[in-house]
Amino acid sequence: MRQEVLTWNDIDKIVDMLIPQFRGAFDAMLMITRGGIVPGGLISEALGLRDILTASVRFAEQHASLEVPSSLEPPKLLAWPEFLEFPRTELLAGRRVLIVDDVWGSGRTINAVRGRVESAGGRPEICVFHYKPASSLFKQTQPDYYAAITDAYIVYPWEPRRNRTRDLIGWKPG
Repeated sequence: MRQEVLTWNDIDKIVDMLIPQFRGAFDAMLMITRGGIVPGGLISEALGLRDILTASVRFAEQHASLEVPSSLEPPKLLAWPEFLEFPRTELLAGRRVLIVDDVWGSGRTINAVRGRVESAGGRPEICVFHYKPASSLFKQTQPDYYAAITDAYIVYPWEPRRNRTRDLIGWKPG
């Protein structure tokens, strides 16, 4: 798989590309942990947003309670999300909420969060730095705002595995 190693200058350009796309003011931002924390922080600063919320979602690797042969095991992508952290309904109801994550890959996490915001009476809009339509399980929908379409594995400058990735691709400073 092709990799794209981004710098902080690349991230500045991405934020600069996203800001003009936003239509009107948001009442709140909902950052998806962990990938959406840094992008959300940068966007919230640029927009002057102060009402910042977080959502933490986990998908089970497999259904441990199911006793079925491995040939009949349900695909992992069909697992239900577990919300480890999510804002109270009253923080979302009737509000325009910008949901932020770094990448829309399969789209499972983002769409699970979108559904929860909608069920709380909020009006969600999705923002990601990178959109991967080829790997999306949600072919009828896409992010409202994104900076780039890609099929590459993106390595962001804040990721702890960045140095290992640099070693793998032979990156040298200077």
